[in-house]
This record gives sequence, C-alpha cells and structure tokens, in this order.
Amino acid sequence: MGFDRLDLGVPVRRVGLGLAAVGRPGYINLGRGRDLPEDRSAGALRARSHELLDAAYAAGVRYVDVARSYGLAEEFLAGWLGQRRDVVVGSKWGYTYTAGWRVDAPVHETKDHGVATFDRQLAETLELFGDRLDLYQIHSVTPESTALTDRVLHRRLADLAARGVTVGLSTSGPRQADAIRAALRVEVDGAPLFRTVQATWNPLEPSAGPALAEAHADGRAVIVKESLANGRLADRDAAVIAAALRRPWVSVVLSGAATTAQLAANLRALDVRDEAPLPEAEAPEVYWQRRAALTWS
Repeated sequence: MGFDRLDLGVPVRRVGLGLAAVGRPGYINLGRGRDLPEDRSAGALRARSHELLDAAYAAGVRYVDVARSYGLAEEFLAGWLGQRRDVVVGSKWGYTYTAGWRVDAPVHETKDHGVATFDRQLAETLELFGDRLDLYQIHSVTPESTALTDRVLHRRLADLAARGVTVGLSTSGPRQADAIRAALRVEVDGAPLFRTVQATWNPLEPSAGPALAEAHADGRAVIVKESLANGRLADRDAAVIAAALRRPWVSVVLSGAATTAQLAANLRALDVRDEAPLPEAEAPEVYWQRRAALTWS
C-alpha cells in the first residue's frame, strides 16, 4: 500500500479537505460567527464550499471528505466534481442530519449504525456520486457500536468493497483506541473488512496514536480528523497540522477550513520543518467532555 495514495490509486497531497464546517449552517467549530457569512443559506454555503474546493484543488489537494450528516456537503461536492477524475471522494454514513437548516435546532444529527440506515444512506450517496465514490466509512464508531459485531452489516460492507469502494470507519470518544483495535479484528471470508481508519488526533488528544500505529503497521490507511481540536488550536494551525503529518503512521490529515485564508494557513504545514512546542495532552475523558460542551453556532 502506498500511504501517500490513500490506497485508492490516485496521488493525493497529505492534507485533505473536509466539508463538515461548510456543508450546513451550524457546527461546533469555534469562531464560526467570524468565519462564515451572515447569509448561511444553501446557496451561500454552496458557493463557499465551491470556493474552498477550487482553492484546494489549485493547491494540489486531491482528497475530499464529506458525510451524509454534513447537511448538503455531499451535494455540494457532487456538483463541483465535474470531470475532475483525479479527486478522491470519501464519505461517511451512520448519522442523519436533522437540524432542518437551523443553527438553533435542539438536535442536529442522530446516530444509527443499523443495516437499514446503511442501505438508505448508501443509496442516497450513490445517487449523488455514482461511480465517483472511492471511500465509504462508518461514522463515529465507538467500542459499543453494533457496527463492530453485526455480521449482516459486515456482509453488506464486503459486497460494497467487492464493487470497488474502499470500506473504512471513523472513530470518536475517549476510547477510540479500543474501537480501532476491535475494527482491525473484523474479517469477512477471512479478509480484513476495514481498509482505512479515520480518527481524532491532536496534541490535546493523542491517545489513539498507538492504535493508529498498529493500524498502519497492519496495512490500513490512516486519516486524521480534528487536528485543530474544533478550533481550540486554530491559532497554531500550521505547527499542529505539521505535528500530525510527522506521525509515521499518518496517510492524510484533514483541513476543516471554512475560509480560503484558513485553508492556505493549514496548507503551510506541508512546508514546516522545525518542531514547535505544543500544548500538553488532556485526559481523554476531559477532552471529549469539553468537545461535547461546545455550542453549535
């Protein structure tokens, strides 16, 4: 496996673009009132998404990350792709967007890793992307998730993989390492099911690092999300992203930029050579409690 190719056959820079922050009007990143326009209509966010995608593509970024729960992010990306056959498309299923395009919605997304949700959301994703879908991940797996034990689901995922779509998962919560190690043991017909792992890793929450190193050693591609801790480390973005890129087990680090200026600052991490002092890690339980307390805005 070539880890600079995400095992999908298309060369990509090691910084990818995630559209979580611009696919819907509300998210938990800090500073959104400053980063996004007052107009957060679907048209305005489509224009912002396409502006970011244009800038990222011009800078050599070739991996883009979306999800069913990111509002209209899949639709925005599908409308932009056109004939750009060198773009690697990764999406996720397992959360359903429920906010109705409101920032003040009481519930923004609901989680379900059942087979019925997979069938429904895969059909929705394929309707938009068709054969352009390269990577499909289970969204935010924890050790308790039925996605790690449901053999019917595993067969569905293996059938998708047989059609040429790489199957992976993302993790969240203070026990990411346990979820990753459990996922590495899942096999269908004697073959590993999950070929990629996407996990939160940053200086404040590095606890998944050893498990991600094991995933890398076992031939899985590793995608790092939330390297800036949902904006808590945004003032040190290049240094922090560079720190993630220095991990020998990392394939791609996602930028969650909401502006082209942020994207440019994030991409400067590719040129950082000197290691800068970084914040001390928090206990995983503390980090995830603080993340859960962030306000959708």
